Amino acid sequence: MESGSAISSFKIDKLGVEVYKHRVAMGARAAEAVAEKLRSLLASGKNVRMIFAAAPSQNELLDTLVSTPGIDWSRVTAFHMDEYIGLKAGAPQSFGVFLKDKIFGKVNFGRVHYISSNPDSTAKECERYSSLLSEAPIDIVCLGIGENGHIAFNDPDVADFNDPKKVKVVRLDQKSRQQQVNDGCFASIAEVPKEAITLTIPTLISSHYMYAVVPGKTKADAVRRTIKGEISTACPASILRRHANAILFLDGDSAAQIV
Repeated sequence: MESGSAISSFKIDKLGVEVYKHRVAMGARAAEAVAEKLRSLLASGKNVRMIFAAAPSQNELLDTLVSTPGIDWSRVTAFHMDEYIGLKAGAPQSFGVFLKDKIFGKVNFGRVHYISSNPDSTAKECERYSSLLSEAPIDIVCLGIGENGHIAFNDPDVADFNDPKKVKVVRLDQKSRQQQVNDGCFASIAEVPKEAITLTIPTLISSHYMYAVVPGKTKADAVRRTIKGEISTACPASILRRHANAILFLDGDSAAQIV
Protein backbone atom coordinates (compact mmCIF):
# COMPACT_ATOMS: atom_id res chain seq x y z
CA MET A 1 0.00 0.00 0.00
CA GLU A 2 1.39 3.39 -0.95
CA SER A 3 1.05 6.29 1.44
CA GLY A 4 -0.15 9.71 0.36
CA SER A 5 1.83 12.89 0.87
CA ALA A 6 1.57 14.74 4.15
CA ILE A 7 -0.66 17.79 4.02
CA SER A 8 1.46 19.34 6.78
CA SER A 9 4.74 18.52 8.49
CA PHE A 10 6.65 20.42 11.16
CA LYS A 11 8.63 20.10 14.36
CA ILE A 12 7.66 21.11 17.87
CA ASP A 13 10.72 21.06 20.09
CA LYS A 14 12.36 17.74 19.05
CA LEU A 15 9.15 16.01 17.95
CA GLY A 16 8.43 15.58 14.26
CA VAL A 17 4.76 15.88 13.28
CA GLU A 18 3.21 14.67 10.01
CA VAL A 19 -0.45 15.23 9.15
CA TYR A 20 -2.30 13.22 6.49
CA LYS A 21 -5.76 13.82 5.09
CA HIS A 22 -7.09 10.36 5.94
CA ARG A 23 -6.15 7.74 8.52
CA VAL A 24 -5.41 5.10 5.87
CA ALA A 25 -2.69 7.29 4.38
CA MET A 26 -1.47 8.14 7.87
CA GLY A 27 -1.19 4.49 8.86
CA ALA A 28 0.47 3.51 5.61
CA ARG A 29 3.12 6.19 5.93
CA ALA A 30 3.76 5.32 9.57
CA ALA A 31 4.22 1.67 8.61
CA GLU A 32 6.56 2.70 5.83
CA ALA A 33 8.66 4.70 8.29
CA VAL A 34 8.78 1.84 10.79
CA ALA A 35 9.69 -0.65 8.06
CA GLU A 36 12.46 1.61 6.77
CA LYS A 37 13.97 1.84 10.24
CA LEU A 38 13.62 -1.90 10.82
CA ARG A 39 15.39 -2.73 7.57
CA SER A 40 18.16 -0.26 8.37
CA LEU A 41 18.74 -1.66 11.86
CA LEU A 42 18.64 -5.25 10.66
CA ALA A 43 21.03 -4.46 7.80
CA SER A 44 23.52 -3.16 10.35
CA GLY A 45 23.68 -6.67 11.80
CA LYS A 46 21.83 -6.07 15.04
CA ASN A 47 18.74 -7.82 16.32
CA VAL A 48 15.83 -5.49 17.05
CA ARG A 49 13.63 -5.11 20.13
CA MET A 50 10.22 -3.49 19.68
CA ILE A 51 7.28 -2.45 21.84
CA PHE A 52 3.76 -2.26 20.37
CA ALA A 53 0.58 -0.54 21.51
CA ALA A 54 -2.73 -2.39 21.27
CA ALA A 55 -5.65 -0.19 20.21
CA PRO A 56 -7.93 0.37 17.21
CA SER A 57 -5.89 3.49 16.48
CA GLN A 58 -3.03 1.19 15.45
CA ASN A 59 -5.04 -0.87 12.95
CA GLU A 60 -3.81 0.79 9.77
CA LEU A 61 -0.20 0.78 10.94
CA LEU A 62 -0.27 -2.91 11.87
CA ASP A 63 -2.27 -4.04 8.83
CA THR A 64 0.24 -2.40 6.52
CA LEU A 65 3.30 -3.48 8.47
CA VAL A 66 2.49 -7.21 8.36
CA SER A 67 2.23 -7.09 4.56
CA THR A 68 5.43 -5.10 4.08
CA PRO A 69 8.16 -7.17 2.40
CA GLY A 70 11.85 -7.28 3.20
CA ILE A 71 11.74 -7.48 7.01
CA ASP A 72 13.45 -10.40 8.75
CA TRP A 73 11.02 -10.68 11.64
CA SER A 74 12.93 -13.70 13.01
CA ARG A 75 15.51 -11.22 14.31
CA VAL A 76 12.91 -9.08 16.09
CA THR A 77 11.82 -9.48 19.72
CA ALA A 78 8.38 -8.05 20.50
CA PHE A 79 6.80 -6.69 23.68
CA HIS A 80 3.47 -5.02 24.35
CA MET A 81 3.22 -1.96 26.53
CA ASP A 82 0.26 -2.66 28.81
CA GLU A 83 -2.37 -5.19 29.79
CA TYR A 84 -5.56 -5.23 31.85
CA ILE A 85 -5.59 -7.08 35.15
CA GLY A 86 -8.32 -9.63 35.69
CA LEU A 87 -9.51 -10.48 32.20
CA LYS A 88 -10.22 -14.13 31.50
CA ALA A 89 -7.59 -15.96 29.47
CA GLY A 90 -8.20 -15.36 25.78
CA ALA A 91 -10.64 -12.48 26.30
CA PRO A 92 -10.90 -10.49 23.05
CA GLN A 93 -10.28 -7.23 24.94
CA SER A 94 -6.85 -8.45 26.07
CA PHE A 95 -4.08 -6.41 24.51
CA GLY A 96 -1.99 -9.54 24.08
CA VAL A 97 -4.85 -11.18 22.18
CA PHE A 98 -5.32 -8.05 20.06
CA LEU A 99 -1.65 -7.97 19.09
CA LYS A 100 -1.50 -11.70 18.46
CA ASP A 101 -4.42 -11.34 16.04
CA LYS A 102 -3.02 -8.22 14.37
CA ILE A 103 0.72 -8.89 14.15
CA PHE A 104 2.34 -11.26 16.67
CA GLY A 105 0.64 -14.27 15.12
CA LYS A 106 0.99 -13.09 11.52
CA VAL A 107 4.75 -12.67 11.12
CA ASN A 108 7.61 -14.84 12.33
CA PHE A 109 8.98 -12.92 15.31
CA GLY A 110 12.08 -14.33 16.93
CA ARG A 111 10.44 -13.96 20.33
CA VAL A 112 7.22 -12.45 21.65
CA HIS A 113 6.91 -11.58 25.33
CA TYR A 114 3.35 -11.28 26.64
CA ILE A 115 2.18 -9.58 29.84
CA SER A 116 -0.19 -11.87 31.73
CA SER A 117 -3.63 -10.48 32.59
CA ASN A 118 -4.07 -13.11 35.32
CA PRO A 119 -0.73 -13.55 37.07
CA ASP A 120 -0.51 -15.26 40.44
CA SER A 121 1.22 -12.09 41.64
CA THR A 122 1.08 -8.76 39.84
CA ALA A 123 4.26 -7.68 41.63
CA LYS A 124 6.13 -10.74 40.34
CA GLU A 125 4.72 -10.24 36.85
CA CYS A 126 6.03 -6.67 36.85
CA GLU A 127 9.42 -7.95 37.99
CA ARG A 128 9.45 -10.65 35.31
CA TYR A 129 8.59 -8.26 32.50
CA SER A 130 11.03 -5.64 33.82
CA SER A 131 13.78 -8.24 33.70
CA LEU A 132 12.97 -9.11 30.09
CA LEU A 133 12.97 -5.44 29.10
CA SER A 134 16.32 -4.93 30.84
CA GLU A 135 18.13 -7.58 28.81
CA ALA A 136 19.03 -5.05 26.10
CA PRO A 137 17.97 -1.58 24.93
CA ILE A 138 14.65 -1.09 23.18
CA ASP A 139 15.03 0.03 19.58
CA ILE A 140 11.52 0.95 18.43
CA VAL A 141 8.25 1.84 20.13
CA CYS A 142 5.00 2.02 18.15
CA LEU A 143 2.44 3.81 20.30
CA GLY A 144 -0.76 5.80 20.41
CA ILE A 145 -2.01 8.62 22.60
CA GLY A 146 -5.09 8.30 24.80
CA GLU A 147 -7.97 10.74 24.95
CA ASN A 148 -6.59 11.97 28.28
CA GLY A 149 -3.07 12.25 26.85
CA HIS A 150 -1.83 8.95 28.26
CA ILE A 151 0.90 6.84 26.69
CA ALA A 152 0.59 3.16 27.52
CA PHE A 153 -1.60 3.27 30.65
CA ASN A 154 0.29 6.15 32.21
CA ASP A 155 -2.77 8.31 32.89
CA PRO A 156 -2.12 11.85 34.15
CA ASP A 157 -2.60 11.02 37.82
CA VAL A 158 -0.11 8.13 37.77
CA ALA A 159 2.33 9.33 35.11
CA ASP A 160 5.89 10.01 36.27
CA PHE A 161 8.57 11.26 33.89
CA ASN A 162 11.20 10.04 36.38
CA ASP A 163 9.51 6.82 37.41
CA PRO A 164 12.06 4.49 39.08
CA LYS A 165 10.12 1.44 37.88
CA LYS A 166 10.16 -0.09 34.40
CA VAL A 167 6.75 -1.76 34.79
CA LYS A 168 4.04 -1.08 37.37
CA VAL A 169 0.43 -1.68 38.35
CA VAL A 170 -1.84 1.33 37.86
CA ARG A 171 -5.46 2.20 38.58
CA LEU A 172 -7.12 3.49 35.41
CA ASP A 173 -8.86 6.83 35.50
CA GLN A 174 -12.47 7.31 34.39
CA LYS A 175 -11.61 8.95 31.06
CA SER A 176 -9.19 6.20 30.18
CA ARG A 177 -11.77 3.52 30.94
CA GLN A 178 -14.47 5.41 29.00
CA GLN A 179 -12.17 5.51 25.98
CA GLN A 180 -12.25 1.71 25.87
CA VAL A 181 -16.04 1.94 25.53
CA ASN A 182 -15.74 4.70 22.92
CA ASP A 183 -13.36 2.45 20.94
CA GLY A 184 -15.94 -0.34 20.97
CA CYS A 185 -13.81 -2.70 23.06
CA PHE A 186 -16.37 -2.95 25.88
CA ALA A 187 -20.14 -2.49 25.91
CA SER A 188 -20.13 -0.37 29.08
CA ILE A 189 -17.68 1.21 31.48
CA ALA A 190 -18.75 -1.27 34.17
CA GLU A 191 -17.10 -4.01 32.10
CA VAL A 192 -13.76 -2.21 31.79
CA PRO A 193 -11.13 -3.43 34.27
CA LYS A 194 -10.07 -0.87 36.85
CA GLU A 195 -6.40 -1.84 36.98
CA ALA A 196 -3.67 -2.65 34.50
CA ILE A 197 0.00 -3.43 34.24
CA THR A 198 1.86 -0.81 32.22
CA LEU A 199 5.34 0.00 31.05
CA THR A 200 6.35 3.30 32.60
CA ILE A 201 7.19 6.49 30.75
CA PRO A 202 11.00 6.21 31.25
CA THR A 203 10.85 2.69 29.78
CA LEU A 204 9.08 3.95 26.67
CA ILE A 205 11.20 7.07 26.29
CA SER A 206 14.43 5.10 26.63
CA SER A 207 13.80 3.57 23.20
CA HIS A 208 15.92 4.76 20.30
CA TYR A 209 13.00 5.51 17.97
CA MET A 210 9.31 6.28 18.62
CA TYR A 211 6.44 6.27 16.14
CA ALA A 212 3.15 7.60 17.52
CA VAL A 213 0.05 6.96 15.40
CA VAL A 214 -2.97 8.99 16.49
CA PRO A 215 -6.08 9.20 14.28
CA GLY A 216 -9.62 10.30 15.03
CA LYS A 217 -11.58 13.32 16.22
CA THR A 218 -11.76 12.00 19.80
CA LYS A 219 -7.97 12.52 20.02
CA ALA A 220 -7.94 16.12 18.79
CA ASP A 221 -7.83 17.71 22.25
CA ALA A 222 -5.08 15.36 23.46
CA VAL A 223 -3.07 16.13 20.33
CA ARG A 224 -3.47 19.86 20.91
CA ARG A 225 -2.26 19.53 24.50
CA THR A 226 0.61 17.28 23.42
CA ILE A 227 1.84 19.82 20.90
CA LYS A 228 0.78 23.19 22.28
CA GLY A 229 0.60 22.67 26.03
CA GLU A 230 3.32 22.50 28.64
CA ILE A 231 5.51 19.41 28.83
CA SER A 232 3.86 17.99 31.90
CA THR A 233 2.33 14.83 33.31
CA ALA A 234 -1.02 16.64 32.99
CA CYS A 235 -0.65 15.43 29.39
CA PRO A 236 1.83 12.55 29.55
CA ALA A 237 2.26 12.39 25.76
CA SER A 238 3.86 15.85 25.84
CA ILE A 239 7.10 14.10 26.87
CA LEU A 240 7.44 13.01 23.24
CA ARG A 241 8.63 16.55 22.50
CA ARG A 242 11.86 15.77 24.38
CA HIS A 243 12.68 12.62 22.42
CA ALA A 244 15.37 13.01 19.76
CA ASN A 245 13.86 10.47 17.35
CA ALA A 246 10.08 10.60 17.70
CA ILE A 247 7.48 11.18 14.98
CA LEU A 248 3.78 11.84 15.55
CA PHE A 249 1.49 10.75 12.70
CA LEU A 250 -1.95 12.39 12.56
CA ASP A 251 -4.98 12.40 10.30
CA GLY A 252 -7.18 15.40 9.52
CA ASP A 253 -9.52 14.65 12.41
CA SER A 254 -6.90 14.30 15.13
CA ALA A 255 -5.05 17.37 13.84
CA ALA A 256 -8.17 19.55 13.72
CA GLN A 257 -7.12 21.76 16.64
CA ILE A 258 -3.53 22.36 15.55
CA VAL A 259 -3.65 23.06 11.81
